[in-house]
Amino acid sequence: MENYRVERDYLGEVKVPYSAYWGVQTQRAMDNFPISGLKPIKEYTYAITMIKKAAAMANSEIELLDKKKAKAIIEACDEILKGKYDDQFLVDVYQAGEGTSNNMNANEVIANIAIEKLKGRKGDYSIIHPNDDVNMGQSSNDVIPTAIKIAAIELSNNLVNALKELQTAFYKKSKEFDKIIKSGRTHLMDAAPIRLGQEFGAWSDLIKDSILRIQTAKNELKKINLGATAVGTGINADPRYTKKAIMYLGKFINEKLVQAKDLPEVTESSSDLFNLSSALAVLSTDLIKIANDLRLMNSGPITGLAEISLPAVQPGSSIMPGKVNPSIAEMVDMVCFRVLGDSHTIELSTQAGQFELNVMEPIISYCLLHDLIILSNTCKVFF
Repeated sequence: MENYRVERDYLGEVKVPYSAYWGVQTQRAMDNFPISGLKPIKEYTYAITMIKKAAAMANSEIELLDKKKAKAIIEACDEILKGKYDDQFLVDVYQAGEGTSNNMNANEVIANIAIEKLKGRKGDYSIIHPNDDVNMGQSSNDVIPTAIKIAAIELSNNLVNALKELQTAFYKKSKEFDKIIKSGRTHLMDAAPIRLGQEFGAWSDLIKDSILRIQTAKNELKKINLGATAVGTGINADPRYTKKAIMYLGKFINEKLVQAKDLPEVTESSSDLFNLSSALAVLSTDLIKIANDLRLMNSGPITGLAEISLPAVQPGSSIMPGKVNPSIAEMVDMVCFRVLGDSHTIELSTQAGQFELNVMEPIISYCLLHDLIILSNTCKVFF
């Protein structure tokens, strides 16, 4: 049977599994939200961890954080970023406000790893405290929005790379098929002739347009609110810390990050995340159109159009021998339907911001980052 340690907060005592690196607040969150079994996207957890590392480096340099503590915290963050503690981040996606539980999960795990490095026992926060040391100069209200943006920037780069490959593949096919004449169709009826290469060329340009939209939206995410703390006023954050932490964070991801000029704006609003989601929705709409055109052109082989033959990747029926379906194109549709649904979730969540904070960002985070991942994987398979 699992041994437990007892941790306390101002609500009382809580039993925490002795082997766990999380603490009382994470345990409360896990007990409060046994909803879906969906855990935070790994890149999101790592982004929070990078913020903690940058903060420790900055606070140590300006002599607000003891250097021995900072060293232990930084080493703990590095181990998390190597994937050693992925099983310690378990708070459900559906949770209470603004990702406080995710932030505290990271604070507690980092603190307890660091405590062990200093020869202490997990839960002895007199050595390193999750709030006073790991979370120094921070609030969930600036850590979580910044973490979502960091993760989204990195995953957007992955998606753009996959889209460039897809765009190139369509372009090459447009040249290969440039001399093939076929019937154009409007209203699903025969229309004027068109070259098959022109159709593929149009798809190449659709993808190129989406790349530009995604890159433009991604660049807006480089304006972060780290240092804004609770309501965008910067309370309890030393300006020297903020400047250094943002500099380090930019180095970690090889991007030029800046503190937003209007901190209350980017603390209370998630519109920049919705903007990226909208770009993904446009991409998904175009991918659905392309996939469905391919399905129709591939239809048959006897009673359909049969203008092209998509690669056979798996048997298409358990009852009709020899039947082959446009499996990849169908998968593309399903992924894009999911992204469009997530975009509506993000829209509603963005609307739900009230006064100085949008507490719905945990679900925005999950939907947006998940969409970036599945679209990247889809584009790699599509070409």
